Amino acid sequence: MALTVGIKHLRDGVEPQSVILGDRSVIGIIGTAGAADAEAFPLNRAVALRTNDAALRLLLGSSGTVPDAVAGISAQLEGSAEAAQLVVVLVDEGATPAETIANIVGSEASKTGIWAFLDATEDLGLQIGLIVAPGFTSQAVRGLVDPVITAPGDGGANGTFPLIFTGGTGSGAAGTFTVTGGALTAIAITNPGSYTVKPTLTLTNSAGLTGATASVDLEQLANPIMAAIPTVLDRLEAGFIPEGPTSSRQAWLDWLETLPASRWIFHPLRQDAKTTDAEGDLVTKPLSPYVAALYARRDSERNGVPSGSIMNQSIYGLVGVTPSIRLSLTDETSEGQMDLAVSGGIVARGDVGDVSAPGSTGFTFWGSDTLAAETEWLFAHVVRLRSYIEAGNVAAQKKYLGKQNITLQSVEAVLNTLRLWLTKLHFDGHILSPFLVGFDPDQNLPEELRLGEIDISFAAEEPPVLRRILIRSRRHRAALEALAQAISVRLGAIQSTF
Repeated sequence: MALTVGIKHLRDGVEPQSVILGDRSVIGIIGTAGAADAEAFPLNRAVALRTNDAALRLLLGSSGTVPDAVAGISAQLEGSAEAAQLVVVLVDEGATPAETIANIVGSEASKTGIWAFLDATEDLGLQIGLIVAPGFTSQAVRGLVDPVITAPGDGGANGTFPLIFTGGTGSGAAGTFTVTGGALTAIAITNPGSYTVKPTLTLTNSAGLTGATASVDLEQLANPIMAAIPTVLDRLEAGFIPEGPTSSRQAWLDWLETLPASRWIFHPLRQDAKTTDAEGDLVTKPLSPYVAALYARRDSERNGVPSGSIMNQSIYGLVGVTPSIRLSLTDETSEGQMDLAVSGGIVARGDVGDVSAPGSTGFTFWGSDTLAAETEWLFAHVVRLRSYIEAGNVAAQKKYLGKQNITLQSVEAVLNTLRLWLTKLHFDGHILSPFLVGFDPDQNLPEELRLGEIDISFAAEEPPVLRRILIRSRRHRAALEALAQAISVRLGAIQSTF
């Protein structure tokens, strides 16, 4: 009921809004932990875990890949980053690595495996910023492709029959062949299988077929996790740090060629971590958790803003890496430089006696790139910061939706909110100046305004990482001229005393 006589204040809320965001440094880990408490860590369910929660970590057990990953992450935390927020998804460990990988890939429909991360925001109130699947992204599969009829033969029963695969090393292939007019006319591979040595194709299922022969080739196929993960990464706007084969650089390059072009896939690795177990014995562990934790540490140094590269950052908890990759900061032919040139990430050991080495002591990480097809999203920290900026826009601007009409004042409030957000990021050193915020009349037709829609824009530039310094080295003849002049003046003064 309205006042008949009196004064009433109405707060219209047409003011710029502050931006408040949650932690973007949450790390998702998916893998195995066979001794984990089933109630605390149910399979295929996202579970929140802080690295300093000793009681919950005990319930995780010590077997499998996830407990080691948690330990590797915790080892990187220092200063203000005393603990990292994790989201853990456990899957059943299969009888073979391929079965475990299939469990990690899971099902979108049932939200198992990697798809369980999609529930973390709603169920746990956490926004995952990085994901690792330690130990399960390097498996390179080779399958049968390109069947070729080398001789059609004759006398066979017509029809389509299942292929028989004999010999070779591997399993899982399936296919058919077709006989028309008594001769072999077509071959189809319906399942490439997994092989290291290709088998022979046997065509005996067509009765009477003689003289017919065919062959197939082996081709590198993508790791199933790497094939499936981009959809999850895009929906979460989360980065992923994969591990490739460590057996040889060529094996890693072959694997690298199968990875999706995605701005959310960060600097693929080709090394394992060397650590010691509880008995003091040397063991190798997946490296990706150690690297992922560097992002959490850097974000903490920058008050939670993901604007820092992790290049040239120390990695703790390692006694070594395998293989050892030499990185020279002056020799472009060094192995490490070649890895960085194809967007890889490496851990380099210090070398006191080599001034071109990346460090004198300890182990440092070198890598900055994504696998984006667009060069504007080349750097991982740029991708993360742009996602952070856009998330801030949503967090602030959604407060106007439905509460305000489109008026001059409400549009100014929307624009001012965006300006204040970018101004804060600029003053804190996260974006460059100048930045632009605009309202273009040509993009805001009356018909669109009538539908309750406004179109605004902003342009901002994230600082690129400093990764190359070119120092031009020249001789300086003028210094010799000055020396000659100084000598002449000096000698002249000495001679004048006699």
